[in-house]
Amino acid sequence: MFVIKLRFLKKLQQFTQMKNFSNFATLSPFRTRSYTSVFCAPILLAASMQYASAAENSNGSYYVERKSYGTSLETEPPKYVKQLNKTWLKDVNGFEDVSWLDIGLDHRIRYEHRDNDFRRAKDVIDDPILLRTRAYVGIKDILDPLRFAVELGDARRNHSQFSREYDTRDVNQGEVVQAYLELFFKETPLGKDDLGNNRPISIKVGRQALEQGDKRLVARNGYRNTTNNFEGVRAIIGQQSNDWQLETFAFKPVQRFTAQADEDNDAQHFYGALGNWRRWSQVINLQPYYYLLKQDGDKVKYDLNGRDETSATRRIDRTIHTAGLRAYGVLGKTGWDYDTNYVKQWGEQDTSLTNKTKIDHDAYAYNAELGYTFDQSWKPRLSGFYGVATGDKSSTDKKNQRFERLFGFARPWSNSDTMEMSNIRATKLRVEFDPKVSFIKNLKIDAGYNWYRLESDTDSWGPATLRDTKGLSGSDIGEEFDITARFPINSQIYTSIGYAHFMAGNFTKNATQIASNKNDPTRRDDSDYLYVQFEISAF
Repeated sequence: MFVIKLRFLKKLQQFTQMKNFSNFATLSPFRTRSYTSVFCAPILLAASMQYASAAENSNGSYYVERKSYGTSLETEPPKYVKQLNKTWLKDVNGFEDVSWLDIGLDHRIRYEHRDNDFRRAKDVIDDPILLRTRAYVGIKDILDPLRFAVELGDARRNHSQFSREYDTRDVNQGEVVQAYLELFFKETPLGKDDLGNNRPISIKVGRQALEQGDKRLVARNGYRNTTNNFEGVRAIIGQQSNDWQLETFAFKPVQRFTAQADEDNDAQHFYGALGNWRRWSQVINLQPYYYLLKQDGDKVKYDLNGRDETSATRRIDRTIHTAGLRAYGVLGKTGWDYDTNYVKQWGEQDTSLTNKTKIDHDAYAYNAELGYTFDQSWKPRLSGFYGVATGDKSSTDKKNQRFERLFGFARPWSNSDTMEMSNIRATKLRVEFDPKVSFIKNLKIDAGYNWYRLESDTDSWGPATLRDTKGLSGSDIGEEFDITARFPINSQIYTSIGYAHFMAGNFTKNATQIASNKNDPTRRDDSDYLYVQFEISAF
């Protein structure tokens, strides 16, 4: 039936060029009348002209890789993990047929030069060396449906001017990143999709690290030295190649500590569901999602860095609902790609643990990226991005409009790690290309220029802990230029070199002078970030 539909669409290509889209929409087997006529008319028209040929070249998969900057998900298991008989160990007698064992071992070392880092309260030069080691063992197939995996990690920071006692962004010594049992059913009553792909069911129980959507709300945080992880249960229906897929979970976030064993956070419960609908069109992938974060203020013991929590404004009850829809895709062979996302938050929270006054949580965020890849040997891609996440409008209006970024990845917002998905308006222009040079193979370079503003000039620039509650300092945080080069030295060593220069705007210049911000009033108006990173994989 699916093949018949594809042929039918192909026959209609000439027809769609002569008739208006509304007439075609009434004939299309992929129509959704109300949504199509308003938002997706041009995309669905492109789909009708591209879908058949694209599906024929899809190699039996509905999945289309996103091209938007910084949104590619970490694989499961992670990229440094290999099937044993696909590593150099296959040459060892008896290992050539061992396909049921996944193994991985990697070490990453990154030197950073941070000159006047606005995440710190004072203007200093810091030259930390970050070290991260990970090891992974996983069993699959041989005991199916039972599978299991363990991932260990060790994250440290040396040669820094700042204490590492309470800094879980960089330090998390000797921890279990993942340890779970899995029931994996390859063949299920759900059968196969129209391309012949099985629709498996997976149920994982235990400690897990995962990424979803565009990583802005749920991510491992791969660039950061430490990893977000959770404890609980996660169920997945379908696989990446299927026409549709559904993922649900019920978790407690893991509380990180620098030098003691991590533990699940009894104060927070995190629930979620994310769907992938890939069949409707080859040029549009839909991801509806919903998350629920519940916090019991009486059980809050620690802050994010593992210190005893003493702030009454953070030891509060919170119930935050987050619902959104993401649409992304590649427009056939035209060279164009796009990624859009809208998310709404609602709920309620206390103002503090002591007075138990309830206020509403009412926030939203959206972002859009449009890119074009030129048909040239260097594969240059130009893109433009605009993103917004709301900030709190007033401390006295009995509402909190500051967007809750949950457990997301901040780096898509800023390559210097100084921005996050709260109280921000970000505009970005980027170029990415693969230079063909004889002395460096597989070189990839990207560069961008970024403009940052506060969404609410009375709320804070979070990572810098700068705020003007009167809104007199303006909203211009500043501008940033960044450039990154990535290339492999060989099959087991990968190198990255990056630089970012930030130029402070009026808000930053003025807010550093406000005494309550406890910032260095003599600090300079710009900052620099340089890093050199080597990632070494044993396999």
